[in-house]
Amino acid sequence: MHMHVAILTFLMVTVVSAQTPAPAPAGNATNGAKIFVSYGCYQCHGYAAHGGAGARLAPKPIAFAAFTKYVRKPTQQMPPYTAKVVTDQELADIYAFLLTIPPPPDPNSIPLMKP
Repeated sequence: MHMHVAILTFLMVTVVSAQTPAPAPAGNATNGAKIFVSYGCYQCHGYAAHGGAGARLAPKPIAFAAFTKYVRKPTQQMPPYTAKVVTDQELADIYAFLLTIPPPPDPNSIPLMKP
């Protein structure tokens, strides 16, 4: 009986571990903000990365691995950014910047927006 519990526990831990995305590498948010502007990311995603012509990137960006995969091989209108154009460290910096962007204010907290 104990063997079945051990196997079940192992399988549950393995499945949960496989579903937990790897953490993003350390990045410099200040440098990431500069890169976000200098590479023109803001033109489609907005200065606060809340979207516009491009997808919403912040707050709460997608997992770093998915972010990197999409930047390298996008499926929509965004051009691909190879490692020769945007290094892995620059992507980590941009991602660190995205993590610093707070959510927009609640419309009910804006006096002119209250019903």
